[in-house]
Amino acid sequence: MMGGQPIIILKEGTEREKGKGAAFNNIAAARAVADAVKSTLGPKGMDKMLVDSLGDVTITNDGVTILKEIEIEHPAAKMLVEVAKTQDDEVGDGTTSAVVLAGELLKNAESLVEQEVHPTVIVSGYRMAAAEAVRAIEKIAFPVKRDDAKLLASIASTAMSGRSVGDSAAFLAEIAVKAVQAVVEEVAGEVRADVDNILVQKKHGGNVKDTALIQGIVLDKERVHPRMPSYVKGAKIALLNRALEIKKTEVSEEIRIRDPMKLQKFLEEEERSLKTMVDKIVASGANVVLCQKGIDDLVQHYLAKAGLFAVRRVKESDMKKLAKATGGRIVTNLDDLTKKELGSADIVEEKKIGGEDMTFVTGCKHARAVTVLVRGGTEHVVDEIERILHDALRVVSVAIEDGKAVPGGGAVEVELSLHLKDYAGTVGGREQLAIEAFARALEVIPRTLAENAGLDAIDVLLKLRNEHQKRGGRSAGLNVFTGEPEDMTKSNVVEPLRVKTQAIESATDVAAMILRIDDVIASRKGATPGPGSGHEHGGGMGGMGGMPGMGGM
Repeated sequence: MMGGQPIIILKEGTEREKGKGAAFNNIAAARAVADAVKSTLGPKGMDKMLVDSLGDVTITNDGVTILKEIEIEHPAAKMLVEVAKTQDDEVGDGTTSAVVLAGELLKNAESLVEQEVHPTVIVSGYRMAAAEAVRAIEKIAFPVKRDDAKLLASIASTAMSGRSVGDSAAFLAEIAVKAVQAVVEEVAGEVRADVDNILVQKKHGGNVKDTALIQGIVLDKERVHPRMPSYVKGAKIALLNRALEIKKTEVSEEIRIRDPMKLQKFLEEEERSLKTMVDKIVASGANVVLCQKGIDDLVQHYLAKAGLFAVRRVKESDMKKLAKATGGRIVTNLDDLTKKELGSADIVEEKKIGGEDMTFVTGCKHARAVTVLVRGGTEHVVDEIERILHDALRVVSVAIEDGKAVPGGGAVEVELSLHLKDYAGTVGGREQLAIEAFARALEVIPRTLAENAGLDAIDVLLKLRNEHQKRGGRSAGLNVFTGEPEDMTKSNVVEPLRVKTQAIESATDVAAMILRIDDVIASRKGATPGPGSGHEHGGGMGGMGGMPGMGGM
């Protein structure tokens, strides 16, 4: 106030929250998100049914899918969704663990803030603890060989545990391992296993056990003309990234023909140019044409007459996989199409799967791209199996690339928690409190596993701690079926090292970011400028979501 005159800085309707109130509000919102996915963690986790605004139903217990589907309004809560997305993009698994850990870090920080520990001290302690945890976890890790199919299958099965695959987990894990091993390549001395080279096609019908790995590519397309052969042996494949039709000119034009004879000539010329396209394809020695764009009716007729098999409007991503699988090159100009550019496959055929025709390109020598054809009873089952397979493929590829894995079942978290409690004593100062809070937060993973299995969480934690304090007990985790500690490496419950390190780092980053916020200025959506809008400086922060509610939860 200056001389009784109010100075208006923010737009009318802007909500502002400062100090501890803002921090606690943000922490509460982030914890609400963590609690929403907590019950899905572990082999005995439950599923969520998500119904969007159009009435489409998704049934899943995949953390990132749940958080993407629910419409979260609160800006701090949205940051936890980003953690899940990052974890999914980076490693494909551990999304729920990362979000639950971030929620627990914030919960423990809240009690420290109440004890007048400054947020920057907490953040500093958390960062020290995370760095020490990553160093310690690398000592716990053990090597994974790229041809150790049994260990890789255990890693895939662990990623699938608690998902709705029932007794098919081992079967799907084996498919995932074979698929990833088929696309492993060495680039500049580094092992790469790019899951983008694995095409996952889904067709409901049959059951989960009908899911198959195909050493080649399966396209959800049918041949363009019924007179074309439905089966081609010894296929020479032309991959075209151009339309086999008369191209429209770049500029708008008009052709006027006054003489009927000229019209006939014009049509004949058009026909001749289309026939020339087919002649060029036939001259190259191709007997299969896979085209990324459209194919004219007349071209379809000529191709069928020449006995070629043709498919149109193939997706660009599928074309790239076809090039890798068949060894062919994608051609834009037909003049460049020679025998050298053609891909090869033993068989190209059209098969009916689930009532629809699909094109199978199989028997590719040295195929560096493969297809997993997912089957299941209903559409929802097939969608969930696709998500489960995605996680399994990613964890196997990460394990092969890094060559390191760690025991699962909460073993790593209990070991790190005990290690960080010892480490905190060597640091001193107020950061010690934050490191101890971080150590307690890590125990949320085994505690949640126990709660979801209907076990007493305190008893379970005590048993696990006792086991870890014995010599050689660092891989003791929780067997959720017996409620007793067990050596996780012997029980084949293993996870890639990167899943754990990424979860710890991203959970720490988001907790640090939320803790450092002491002022939330949120414009009301569609707010009209107030009478003092000429003086405003801070009102243009729309799009932060209406504070403080959390829509859609």
